[in-house]
Amino acid sequence: MSKWEIPAKGGNMEADNGIYFQNMTNREVAERLKKNDVILIPMGSTENHGPSAPYGEDTYLDTRLCEQVAKATGCTVAQPIWYGSHPYHHLGMPGTIMIPEETLIDYLVYVFAGFWNTGFRKMIVVNGHGQDYVIPAAIHKFGKKFQVPGIIIYDHFWSSAKYQLETKANGGPYDTPFIHADEVEQSWSLALFPELCKQEYAVKTKPAPMIPAGHINNSAETGTGPIKWYNAFGSVGMEAICTPEGVIGDASLADPEKARAGVEQALDYLEKLVTDIITMYPAGELPPTDKVTQRNPEDIAAVIKGPTNGGRHIFTLTY
Repeated sequence: MSKWEIPAKGGNMEADNGIYFQNMTNREVAERLKKNDVILIPMGSTENHGPSAPYGEDTYLDTRLCEQVAKATGCTVAQPIWYGSHPYHHLGMPGTIMIPEETLIDYLVYVFAGFWNTGFRKMIVVNGHGQDYVIPAAIHKFGKKFQVPGIIIYDHFWSSAKYQLETKANGGPYDTPFIHADEVEQSWSLALFPELCKQEYAVKTKPAPMIPAGHINNSAETGTGPIKWYNAFGSVGMEAICTPEGVIGDASLADPEKARAGVEQALDYLEKLVTDIITMYPAGELPPTDKVTQRNPEDIAAVIKGPTNGGRHIFTLTY
């Protein structure tokens, strides 16, 4: 029997239960940092997912996973980032709020800097939305700009359950391949936030590929093509023109039981990642400074100490 709660229960974003950073006082955060200084940052989006799923689907997938892992490990969760980057073919879709890549990268850099300055120097960005080309750029821009010791890792949660996203023909639980707001994504939504889904309104649409099959992979890199879906332009039709319903595939086939094994794998992996980090680097400990930065050791020691403990804040290095 799994230890994970499926369907998941919500109600945590405004609860005083020690899960979300923004719900805690500075005294509570100070106590948390003595025990566990890992923070999960749900990187979501606001996007049209059709008549059977909410606009915040990508974000709720993140938060419901993060909440359970926080309960299991004692780490902290940041309130989610609700607006993300989108590929070209999402352009103009009503209800899809698109943030330019350069803007989002800079935004994330300063989110990382703020949490580092607070004491959360081990961060895991949790994301399932199609913005894989942005988050790594933000992580490395932070590293190059501030050059401080710490850990920032991007967990694309679909990847940790990749083989549970496949079709039945390829050993998975689904009848149709994973694309968008379809059988796969709707099944996960029913498993993680069923109270926000309206399965009775689920629809079926046809994808609109613009080049022959076998080249471009599907969502979460499922399929057999060697080219990642976001490494192409003009390979699919625009959603607002070809699939204005907000669904690409057949959401009517969704079933939370189809998602169970994949959700459990995603939770198991994220729990292991948090546990491995905090085991190797217990609260307050960081990777060896002399191996990860060539900044002046006195400057690094001062910002590690922090602005309220006799040291300095991170922005004395750069802003």
